[in-house]
Amino acid sequence: MLLAIDVGNTNMVFGLLEGDKLLGSFRLMTDANKTSDEIGLTVCEYFRRFDLDMDQVCDIIVASVVPQVMYTLTNAIAKYFGKRPIIVDEDVSSDIHYEGDERLGSDRAVACVAAIAKYGKPLVVLDFGTATTVDAVNHQGTYLGGCILAGLRVSTDALFQRAAMLPRIELDHPGTVLGQNTVSQIQAGSVVGYIGAIEYLIRQTKEEMGYGPDIKVVATGGLARLIADNTDLIDVVDSQLILDGLRIIYERYKNQEQE
Repeated sequence: MLLAIDVGNTNMVFGLLEGDKLLGSFRLMTDANKTSDEIGLTVCEYFRRFDLDMDQVCDIIVASVVPQVMYTLTNAIAKYFGKRPIIVDEDVSSDIHYEGDERLGSDRAVACVAAIAKYGKPLVVLDFGTATTVDAVNHQGTYLGGCILAGLRVSTDALFQRAAMLPRIELDHPGTVLGQNTVSQIQAGSVVGYIGAIEYLIRQTKEEMGYGPDIKVVATGGLARLIADNTDLIDVVDSQLILDGLRIIYERYKNQEQE
């Protein structure tokens, strides 16, 4: 088994893969204050709960956008699995060709790797997490660029924190922009407005790519389904995209080692 770990700003997603089959996954809050024992014991409990053998994990690969937790996570892996993890962008490259001045974030690169392998190219990849990212890949598999905006939950939380009379809301589509109460009006402005912003970014991205409007759009992340269910511009929702990308990068890495 391969253990793939996607360390995001809000959650760490652990996925167990046997070949291209996802055997199971679970999430932990990304918390720099957690000790290696807290992480390790929680992982052990998951394995026990589903009658899985930790000794069957052959390797562990990690993509992270939170450097502050990596020391603790790496120590937890060493202590409870007896292994040194393979870190994307440190031990192995994502192999996404990028002509920009800065290195592309590992989560975005991994998502693009998986999207190309699973859905072809050119394409647009969206990740709805703490931040929402929009990424464009051309017909040669080269990363063209993208954009970053605050995630939907971050935006609504900021409104709740800065406006004394406004409540925290459930993220849901209210069905109309003419809300009859405070909650439905915030949902209309936040959720429906956010969908409108995403639709504009998708259209503009496609126009700037220059391939016409029929480029496939793939979305992942915790809020991808909410957005995709309320727009025709997202073709595929793939909650497993980053875990699959980690698996693909790991398989390429092992094949290169054997050559």
